[in-house]
Amino acid sequence: MAIRTVDFRSDTVTKPTESMREAMANAEVDDDVLGYDPTAQRLEAKMARTVKNNEDGTMDLDLIEAAIRDSSFEILSPTTRLICLENSHSRSGGRCLSVEYTDKVGDLAKKYGLKLHIDGARIFNASVALGVPVHRLVRAADSVSESSYTLSKKSLSRKIYDMVSNVNCKGVGMSILRESAQACLSKGLGAPAGSVIVGSKSFIARAKILRKTLGGGMRQIGVLCAAASVALQENLVKLEGDHRNAKILTEELNKIRGLKVDIATVETNIEALGGMTEENGDTQHLMSIYTTS
Repeated sequence: MAIRTVDFRSDTVTKPTESMREAMANAEVDDDVLGYDPTAQRLEAKMARTVKNNEDGTMDLDLIEAAIRDSSFEILSPTTRLICLENSHSRSGGRCLSVEYTDKVGDLAKKYGLKLHIDGARIFNASVALGVPVHRLVRAADSVSESSYTLSKKSLSRKIYDMVSNVNCKGVGMSILRESAQACLSKGLGAPAGSVIVGSKSFIARAKILRKTLGGGMRQIGVLCAAASVALQENLVKLEGDHRNAKILTEELNKIRGLKVDIATVETNIEALGGMTEENGDTQHLMSIYTTS
């Protein structure tokens, strides 16, 4: 019987599907730095209609408040300007931050005149798992992004449209924010590269200048945009199945002696392995077992 290898390291190691490769090969392209790539324009229009922690990924509100620095009192320390949250929280095993928690952090940020930023690398996964539209999950935020990379790393950040309304996918959607939003199209959605950043016209103007300053412009970007469009059309609806498969995998992993994964913490597509013993060997040995079984 043939053995199929499955790579469980991360959802960042996904490979383009055949339909993505076909779309990339047939993509209509032009110079996107000059604003003429038609495939990039179609993706932008589509997106415009469509973005120390506790074990559950949260941070205690009183600890956040205690960590806020005021320059008028602490002249030797940086002044706090920003609070950052990640949803879902990767280091906590893909745990999801609730609307109620995020709103409370948003209220705390307003109290001290701070900005709230949400790292939405897997915000679509959190939306599906919680059954809450993306735009509601990020309502309290001033900005949302795929990660802390500079714009020069955002392969699909060509124009940064002042949007967003809705995309229909069992309640998944993103809508207009006060400042900006960004949705990752690789990772769980499976596109080979890219995120899309959106915001107000003034934000777009600033971001375009920053992107150019950082050398982030790409020319025939439609090749990547074509694959991203396929990811939106075909893979958003698969996220719920990914979450079910993660729980099934957890149940099977827990049958391995010396290995323990708390199934109650598996809310999306990430699992945190624990309880490894000398009998099982090191992490690389375990990965070898899982990817060949």
